[in-house]
Amino acid sequence: MFHFTKIASNPKALIGIASGLSIGGYFSYEKFNKVEASEGASVPPAYPWPHKELAGSYDAASIRRGYKVYREICSACHGMNEIAFRNLNVAFTDDEIKNLAAAVDVQGEPDDEGNPTTRPAKAFDYMPSPYKNEQMARSMNGGALPPDLSVIVKGRPHGEDYIYSLLTGYEEQPPAGVSLREGLYYNTYFPGGAIGMAPPLSDGAVEFEDGTPATVSQMAKDVTTYLAYCAKPDEEPRKKMGLKVLTSIAVLTALVWVSKRHKWNIVKNRTVEFRD
Repeated sequence: MFHFTKIASNPKALIGIASGLSIGGYFSYEKFNKVEASEGASVPPAYPWPHKELAGSYDAASIRRGYKVYREICSACHGMNEIAFRNLNVAFTDDEIKNLAAAVDVQGEPDDEGNPTTRPAKAFDYMPSPYKNEQMARSMNGGALPPDLSVIVKGRPHGEDYIYSLLTGYEEQPPAGVSLREGLYYNTYFPGGAIGMAPPLSDGAVEFEDGTPATVSQMAKDVTTYLAYCAKPDEEPRKKMGLKVLTSIAVLTALVWVSKRHKWNIVKNRTVEFRD
């Protein structure tokens, strides 16, 4: 019969299991990367995103700039149906959120004759899609369906690294031997290399309020940070809670150790004498 208690009490067994899991995870990761490469997509490099560090947090200024890039460029083709304007409170004040929402029209209540109407959005409204339905989206994009960007970072391998690399990975000419049909563009990080989305970013395409130069790499970094926050808004609170839990466990472990030493000290150091 298999006994977990025997393994738990055997340090060598625990080290062996941990090593096996680590090696297995490494080879699984390598195999995944090779599969991606075999599909014609380059594996994106790992970038040092501050919010992915153990005690890191989201860059509020980058989120503000990223929203501007999304609103002025990306929102023409991509919606964010699962994100409400009030979810941006990590980077904007309440008054700023109201102004951002008011600049966007959403579907309102039908009028007295039943005709559809529009109204300025409010903080509790979700960001609308640029298309009324899927058929309209496909007809305006050559049959392709632009994905919703609400959780795109969580839905793509390599997350932020992939999004940033995709936005900056366009090449003017495909490699030798690769031909593209009309309307497609070559991107080394897109599976197959041929992507229907034209390069969305160009230097100076937007003007940031804080004076940051709007280069392609800067806009790609900012909009990726914005999309990462929208996909994982609870990441920072979870990390803070995790650090609190780990600290509490460390303190509790120390107290238990001191208590054990105190209570068993008398037993361990007592002398037993046997008398005839």
